[in-house]
Amino acid sequence: MNRLPTGIVTFLFTDIEGSTRFLNKLGPRFADLLAEHHRAVRSAVAAHKGIEVDTAGDSFFIVFRHAPDAVAAAAEAQKRLGPTGLRVRMGLHTGEPVVIDSGYVGMDVHRAARVMSAGHGGQVLLTQQTAELVADADLRDLGEHRLKDLGEPLRVYQLGQQDFPPLRSLDQARLPSDLDPLVGRKRELGDLVRQLTRDRARVVTLLGPGGIGKTRLATAAAQELVESFRDGVTFVDLTLVREPELVLPSIAEALGIEGDLLEEIGPRNQLLVLDNLEQVIGAAPAIADLLVAGPGLAVLATSREPLRIAGEREFRLRPLAEAPAVELFRQRAEAVRYDFEADYRLLAAVCARLDNLPLAIELAAARIKVLTPEELLDRLDQRLPVLSGARRDAPARHQTLRATIEWSYELLTPEERRLFIDLGVFRGGWTVEASEAVCGATLDTLTSLVDKNLIREDGERFRMLDTIREYARERLQGADGTSALRRRHAAFFADLAEAASPQLRGPGREWLDRIEAEYDNLRSALDWSLAEDGDPELGFRIVESLVDFWHLRAFFPEGVKWVERALRLGDRVQPETRAGGLRALGILRLFQQDYEGAQRAHEESLEIYREAGDTRRIAGVVNDLGNATWALGDAKRTRRLREEALALGWELRDPYEVARTLHYIGEESRDAGDHAEARRAFEESIDVMRELGDLSFVLASLHGLGDLELDAENYDEAAKHYRESLVLAVQLDVPRSVANGLAGLASVAAASGDTRCAGRLWGAAEAIEEATGRRILSFERRRYERVLAEHAADASFGTGLRAGRRLTQEDAVAEALA
Repeated sequence: MNRLPTGIVTFLFTDIEGSTRFLNKLGPRFADLLAEHHRAVRSAVAAHKGIEVDTAGDSFFIVFRHAPDAVAAAAEAQKRLGPTGLRVRMGLHTGEPVVIDSGYVGMDVHRAARVMSAGHGGQVLLTQQTAELVADADLRDLGEHRLKDLGEPLRVYQLGQQDFPPLRSLDQARLPSDLDPLVGRKRELGDLVRQLTRDRARVVTLLGPGGIGKTRLATAAAQELVESFRDGVTFVDLTLVREPELVLPSIAEALGIEGDLLEEIGPRNQLLVLDNLEQVIGAAPAIADLLVAGPGLAVLATSREPLRIAGEREFRLRPLAEAPAVELFRQRAEAVRYDFEADYRLLAAVCARLDNLPLAIELAAARIKVLTPEELLDRLDQRLPVLSGARRDAPARHQTLRATIEWSYELLTPEERRLFIDLGVFRGGWTVEASEAVCGATLDTLTSLVDKNLIREDGERFRMLDTIREYARERLQGADGTSALRRRHAAFFADLAEAASPQLRGPGREWLDRIEAEYDNLRSALDWSLAEDGDPELGFRIVESLVDFWHLRAFFPEGVKWVERALRLGDRVQPETRAGGLRALGILRLFQQDYEGAQRAHEESLEIYREAGDTRRIAGVVNDLGNATWALGDAKRTRRLREEALALGWELRDPYEVARTLHYIGEESRDAGDHAEARRAFEESIDVMRELGDLSFVLASLHGLGDLELDAENYDEAAKHYRESLVLAVQLDVPRSVANGLAGLASVAAASGDTRCAGRLWGAAEAIEEATGRRILSFERRRYERVLAEHAADASFGTGLRAGRRLTQEDAVAEALA
């Protein structure tokens, strides 16, 4: 490479236009034609002192010490190539590149290559830097052009006066000038370009809600593709077009076609970017006709709903991932405050509240002029008032987020508008069944809103972006029939909670998963039901039904909050309804280890049920009250309550209440030292509960047997029962029971002399307690601490304890079961 000239040089790039077409047409004969092409170019270059830097396939990279030699070589090469029938495009640029071992590097190399790529077969293009050095050449000024990958525009000249199609430049494509870099869409950009090149898709529709960045991505794709189509790319902005029949005339105007568009489009190999088609979606059949008339035509459309024409590929945009969303916020914030700095996690929280929606992020970042990120996050409970004040050069529909959503809303039919507003009643998504029951949705209308990207499919559920839902709820607040809609919503989820309640303690996670998926809706239903104008009877039904869910998920403080709120409305419901709320409060208080509070709530509940003569409810509350009195150490009263509960269970022929009572009798007999009675009660309870499918009580009784055998120093039996209970705790996904099982096995390990293992399992149990905020109940914990106390000072126990606290729950369970 030491023979390459340095200093100011002129580059010549050449490329055969349509070489793939020639190869497909000629097959093996193309090799002969390519050899003739190489001879013609090389002989012209040699005649004018050029040096071949590189060649690849049908392309050459040549350098000349003097610009006139380069221009003369290009002219002679075109003359020699004429008889071959090959159409070769050429580009010349003069600059001062850097020379390295492998050749030249620097922007001057890229400028020469880009100028060549903008031309057409048979055309020789020169930059202004080259043109100024060949004043005597026959040049035609083609004006300034923005070229792919080059920041500044270049003034381009043509050698000779022959007419060619417009250059393949960003200006010819009429692409918007995007001064800001594309953030976080690298994969989507690559996929989009591949569909329109390698896959030869005829029509691709970029879909997504307003503000998600469809136009920006389409523009970036067009910039990448401007050289991939013989006749380039043309951007057609349809924002101001309101009548579908005006779409084809708008395309014709953008293409500079004055005659019949369908006739003149035929020979073109071109990409049309049709931006903002949603308000003229009725033009879809006309666009399909255009594609038939132009076999070499491809369409990249942006719309909030698909065209639904033959050959269409739907390309749905999702919100940004977290990291690019934060980067976009940071870039836009630095544009308005050069010294902007903020913690990544804080910005991630801001972006998450904005659904990671690009437009929302840009609008929010503009507020950094007057708000700190912390203040901004606090205000995003109400997003729409905050998200305004876009750049003055932004389209009107992007000036505020409300205007963006309003644009989509105005395009809906009356039926679609009504459903869109009504769906705002849901929080956290909904199922088809829920939308039908609550909103009277039809599948067609629901599908249409999905197509228009106002709602999204999320597995078997549907949801709105929070920013869009806020707009729907604004509309909902002033709509007729809102109160009836909220009542239907609350009633639907009260029914769901009641159906789920008896299933939550059984095998499988189906009902637990359903309640978790609908928990935001249940909160919303509670909020309305327990409001001044709500229906407290529905609220009480929900809180009673969610007790086991709050227990399994350790949501005790939230559960207590809802129950206490319901009880404040107790004078508006039947006494028996209030008694159900008191029972729920007692159960939750027990698991919060507020045993006196639990006792008071159960005693008041029991009094109401006794007055009403509700034997079935009496049996249940008697057992609940017994749990509180036992925890408080009142063994005599507890025994009387168990005897009453057992008698009522047999009287009612209720195997569940009988088995439940037997479990509690097992626990109390064990602690009283009557191991034979305890073992019998636990085993009988397990048999019945297995048959009933209540694995929660099976788990509890197995663990109770483990405690029994631990007390009796039967360590192998204790370990067996603890492991069985631990397997069920994992299956039911109850972290407190997992911690219980690990604590029991830690005690067995300690009693068996394996203090290091004891420390690891106890440390893992404590880590689960800390992570979930749910401690092992105090009267259970004392049993394990008594066993472990003898070994707590042992160095190996301390080492194991520290290591155990770092274990994941999965690893701790695997170790315990091994």
